[in-house]
Formats: sequence, C-alpha cells, structure tokens
Amino acid sequence: MGTGTNIRTWFEGAWHEGDAPVMRAGDHGMWLGSAVFDGARLAHGVVPDLDLHCARVNASARALMLEPTVDASDMVEIIREGLRAYAPGSAVYIRPMYWGQDTGYMAIVPDSASVGFAICLEEVPMPPEGASTTLTRTRFRRPVMEDAVVNAKAACLYPNNARMLAEARAKGFGNVLCADAIGNVAESATANAFMVKDGEVFTPAPNGTFLAGITRARHIANLRADGITVHETVLSFDDFHGADEVFLTGNMAKVTPVTAFDDTSYQIGPVTRRARELYWDWAASSPL
Repeated sequence: MGTGTNIRTWFEGAWHEGDAPVMRAGDHGMWLGSAVFDGARLAHGVVPDLDLHCARVNASARALMLEPTVDASDMVEIIREGLRAYAPGSAVYIRPMYWGQDTGYMAIVPDSASVGFAICLEEVPMPPEGASTTLTRTRFRRPVMEDAVVNAKAACLYPNNARMLAEARAKGFGNVLCADAIGNVAESATANAFMVKDGEVFTPAPNGTFLAGITRARHIANLRADGITVHETVLSFDDFHGADEVFLTGNMAKVTPVTAFDDTSYQIGPVTRRARELYWDWAASSPL
C-alpha cells in the first residue's frame, strides 16, 4: 500500500483507479532489486521541475542496466493527464518507476529490453508551515560507486536509509546526518543537508556517495540569484554543530528546518525562511 490516499496507477498504457498490482513474482525487480523510481510533487497548483524528475528516472534506469521505454517528455504528458483527476488544491506525490522483468546473463543481470514501467499518483499533504525535524549521528554510512548504484534513485539503496531512520527513531530523533565513506557529512537519510554560518550557506559537495537532488540544485540557484553566497564544499559534523541554521531539502517537503543536531539546538532562522520563500516564488512560474 502506498503512503498516501486517493491512489491512481498508470500501467500498460492506461490509468487505473487505486493501488494496482504491476509486478510479477518472477520479475527481476521483485527478487533481484532492479527497481528505480523518482518523485515529483503537485502542490499549490504547480509541479516544479517535473521534466527533470522524469528525465532522472530514465537516467536511473540506465544506471541499473535497464533501457527506458517512455521518453521523458511523454512521461510529463501522461502525468499531467493523471493529475487532472484530482481536485484543485490537492497535494499529490508523483512517482514514475521502472523495474527489470526478465533475467539475462546468468539470471543475475537484467534483460535490458524487458522492462516494466508504472506511475503512481497519491495524495500526500505538504508538511504544515513551520514543521521541523531533529538530527542525530548514525553508525551507517553512504556507500560509494564501487559498492552500490549511488548514481541512481534505486530502491535497493533504501534499506540502508531505513536502518538510519530506525536508529534515529530509537534515539528519539526525527532523522540523521550521515557520513560518506571517509567520515565527512553526506546528507540526511531522506534529503540533502544545508547549513548557514554568518549569513552564508554551505552544503556537502557532490562526491559520488549521495544523489545531489533536483530540489537541492534549485535551492542553490535561487539563493545565489538572491545574492546569498552558497558553498559546495567538504563539511564535518563539527561544522554542523557550529552552524547558525540547518535545513534539509528534498522533493517531499522542499525545505525542512532542523531544530537540533544531537545536543546542539538551532532556531529556524532567516536564511531557512528565505530559501522556502524563494522556492515557492520560483515554483509559481511553473504552473501545471
């Protein structure tokens, strides 16, 4: 079952009402993990960067040795058609997905030409204004390219994220700030991380261990256009403890203020609020 309500599924050329079954027990993606997805959002009547999310799911498929079957521009139009069934003002999570169906070499490599595709739409409310989270350290780290397909939004990466979140919850926190393979800050378990110091913004430089998100890039562009200095650089956990503000960015919530990192507390500051304001001002130029 999905995370939201009022689910619609596009599969095999048509929209279906509800959480339609799409995968067979013998599909490669079912038992060998060749599933990728992406996530976009309908909120406040706009669907920011939908074209980029559709292009990325095709890139993710190729990273798992699957050949995409739907052009990104066609995917955009299919999604727009599906969204017209929702009431004005609805907040909808948009999830296009690919998975391997048949097996190829030695039954482990997927047959690149045998690919399943579906789109799931589900109503998921945007977090309320001012909603925040707290962070803690985790013993789990982000993998590197030699260990995992970190250049894709791949389902097989998410059990590691789930371990991080379970650890955070057990410690009484909402999320984690996790390290890359050599111990520098990478991201949270669910979103990219930013910190503010003396009015300037800092975020971990992409180093191949985490997905540098579409929403992350949009915030960097918006902040720089607004005259705020943004550094993409190597950051330590001590840097975050010494920050004035910390916030997370991702498709699901766009901006999530952080009010604590272990025993360090933060206020929801002016740069965090400005990042949110800039994002929705920009998004208003991307109507459905």
